[in-house]
Amino acid sequence: MTSSCYCALLRKATRRVSATYDAALAPFGINIAQYALLRTVARKGPLSLTQLGRIADLDRSTIGRNVRVLERLELMRTGRGDDDQREAVITLTDKGRSVLDGARSAWEACQESIEAKLGPAKVDALREILGAV
Repeated sequence: MTSSCYCALLRKATRRVSATYDAALAPFGINIAQYALLRTVARKGPLSLTQLGRIADLDRSTIGRNVRVLERLELMRTGRGDDDQREAVITLTDKGRSVLDGARSAWEACQESIEAKLGPAKVDALREILGAV
């Protein structure tokens, strides 16, 4: 029997979709959450932890833990802000840019696979529904 709880249905779908992306990104040593943070910093960076957390919709402690993992992997670097030396500013390392560039084709393949499974009408509907949530 399928649950009527929207949260349970979304969580189940999210786990399945995340697992697909995670498997594709595994050869690059990252998961989809890490890919998303790398991509955000590459597009918008350098960013403060607060800014990155706001964009990723994660609280400061969660974003801090996630960034520390990426620092240990030598994909991100934390420095000090120009205006406020107390502010932690996140940038990508050369290795981070390289991993992101290499992983992009795997991410695109996942996008295309999901689009092929759903078809154009359902992809548009999914974007509309998720945008409304």
